[in-house]
Amino acid sequence: MKVPLLDLKAQYAAIRNEIEPAVKEVFESQRFIMGPKVKEFEDAVARYIGAPYTVGCASGTDALLLALMALGVGPGDEVITTPYTFFATAGSIAQLSARPVFCDIRRDTYNLDPDALEALITPKTKAIIPVHLYGLTAEMGRINEIAGRHGLPVIEDAAQAIGASSPLGKAGTLGTMGCFSFFPSKNLGGAGDGGMVATKDPSLADRITMLREHGARPKYYHSLVGINSRLDALQAAVLTVKLRHLDRWTEERISNAATYRGLFSEKGIPDVILPLVPAGHRHIFNQFVIRVKERDSLREYLTDLGIGTEIYYPVPLHLQDCFPGLGYRKGDFPESEAAAKNTLAIPIYPELAPQMQEYVVDAIAEFYRK
Repeated sequence: MKVPLLDLKAQYAAIRNEIEPAVKEVFESQRFIMGPKVKEFEDAVARYIGAPYTVGCASGTDALLLALMALGVGPGDEVITTPYTFFATAGSIAQLSARPVFCDIRRDTYNLDPDALEALITPKTKAIIPVHLYGLTAEMGRINEIAGRHGLPVIEDAAQAIGASSPLGKAGTLGTMGCFSFFPSKNLGGAGDGGMVATKDPSLADRITMLREHGARPKYYHSLVGINSRLDALQAAVLTVKLRHLDRWTEERISNAATYRGLFSEKGIPDVILPLVPAGHRHIFNQFVIRVKERDSLREYLTDLGIGTEIYYPVPLHLQDCFPGLGYRKGDFPESEAAAKNTLAIPIYPELAPQMQEYVVDAIAEFYRK
């Protein structure tokens, strides 16, 4: 049996009759850059997450970059974030010649540890970027409390978390700004790159709207130095259709996660630690990540059986070759390093059949029996 990590062809087959007319409409209009389709999608996301303002852009990476630019982050500034995340989180900080300052993660959630946060704040700190990793919101109540005491803005990296929520509200609305990615593999994925920034602050929304189009208003008159980061109308059309299905897909992911819990419990595999879902949180399981012993050998074994897996992330950001100037060393962030060494993502996509999940768990159980 083949069990891919993700099956976007199955998703497309189910909504082809909605996607193709939406794309055709854009081609017939020949309005590919900005325009009504982008505004329609921005408004739809604003309603979905409950944010007054949403600004589409070219990618999730650009969403982070634009949010930092809107805050005036630049050379000599520090921005605190986690070393256990996709590179774009820290890369966006470094692109502005600011310094990423890393804060270790909690062992049970893989999200930024608020207990370690406040000690990292200095007079140079300009912002904090917690990441809602794998679809679980970070501890935003405590993070916001600490940030508030120091007068710092909080940028949520919600690239993997649209639709996720905590008792405080939905991801992307819990801080000063929320940044989303619509990369095809995300739970709300386009037919290419795309991103968005959400905020409750009209002045920040206005600034980001200008920054994404070279800082111009009106056209050819530039009061800011911005970038070219516009959301394509084709992507907006595809994403508007997909957004209508997002809650159903999320519930199927949550159901698949529950099925995994039942199967792992039934097999009684002590070598596997399953994802934590804190009370009151809606984990949308963009990934289903297990913590295991002998991770690399297990992955090789599953690959041989036709089971797709992924390692998020094999090298924490503080140990990446491009960041020697930050001065970090192996051992500085033990929880992030442990997660990089022993976590593995297994298939969780909505179209995953129960028998495929049984095959995955049976294979993992057989590996540890051996």
